[in-house]
Amino acid sequence: MILGQIAYMDIVVFLIFLTPQLIIHAGLWETAKVGIQALPFLLGRLPYQFIKEQFFTSRHERTPFVQRASLFQDFVIRCVRYAFAKMPSSIGKVFFSKGVALPFLRFRMLRHGYLKYPIHWQEIIQDEFQGLWFIADNRQRPDIIVYYCHGGGFSMGSSYFYMEFLFALVALLKDSGYRNPALFALEYTLVPDAVYPTQLHETIAGYDYVTSIIKDPSRICVGGDSAGATLILSMLLWISDQPDYRERLPGLATMISPWAMIISDKNRNTPSDYLSSDSLKLYGSQYVGPSASPNDPLVSPGKCKDLRKWARASPSGGWFFLFGSEEVLGPETRDLIAICQMTGAHVDVHEEQGSIHAWPVATLFLSNTGEARTSGLRSIVKHIRRRMG
Repeated sequence: MILGQIAYMDIVVFLIFLTPQLIIHAGLWETAKVGIQALPFLLGRLPYQFIKEQFFTSRHERTPFVQRASLFQDFVIRCVRYAFAKMPSSIGKVFFSKGVALPFLRFRMLRHGYLKYPIHWQEIIQDEFQGLWFIADNRQRPDIIVYYCHGGGFSMGSSYFYMEFLFALVALLKDSGYRNPALFALEYTLVPDAVYPTQLHETIAGYDYVTSIIKDPSRICVGGDSAGATLILSMLLWISDQPDYRERLPGLATMISPWAMIISDKNRNTPSDYLSSDSLKLYGSQYVGPSASPNDPLVSPGKCKDLRKWARASPSGGWFFLFGSEEVLGPETRDLIAICQMTGAHVDVHEEQGSIHAWPVATLFLSNTGEARTSGLRSIVKHIRRRMG
């Protein structure tokens, strides 16, 4: 199921679903306060900066992202940049929650003529973890499983918000020739409800669940974006030190804009990216919590410089990294890629010029052609086929 670009009608409907959820979960006063604080940006800085750069700035003087973005993409990313910098995570968490994301997806499906889900999905809730299970045909065993962890700075985001992206990934895997592709998306506990190592333990438990379904771990592709990619990296490093687990390494790891170093002096703001170094430091500190250290490699995988450990952690089919050249996290991502390459593992890299954080996810919603919307997903599927058969 691959739906069309987000339209202005979708934005209005999303806000209709969002408003009561904000009042219920964040409170009327907190919601009103954040809304009032946003007015100077929405009514002043946003239109001024948007019009100035789009219509009164020569193309070569625009930021790298704006040079390649459509008007709609530029406008939305400016709003996202403000939200990440100014809105509390208690508000952001509601934006991506099940209560908003699921009815919004159903509306999007109806608008595109889908009366029911074309791919089977269900919630999996167990004592040690929970998540969403997708499979092309639930009457048969899968021939490949993607194990995916969503992003959101450990403080927001949900698998429900990613459902359209995950449906599209399963559909493209099916189109690529897999008989019965499946996907499990981990719904890990967000900060402040829990801090490290809770999320890592849930990630390991989720992987145990996936390996119980498909006996050959080489038929598993692990992946995630941003904080979700961090959890996958931490899990693989943990596996590298567990003799009983080393035969259970996956066949491939696909890392979208990984947050390799939770707190890093190399994070530098760029004029294009919607993330900021200050926000990353805040979210990262909250994830680490009072009892852990950001220098622990299981917290910050980029801290691990042991090539032997990374060699043991590398999937049999290697790595595939996707990130944007304009990312705040770019320097640490390049350092991590260099370490993986030094182990001798196969490492494929796609650094999108002029692009920003987690663009393969965002472009599914914001681009105006089918080819552009699915470019990141198709690249992932291509590498899965190439490395896993």
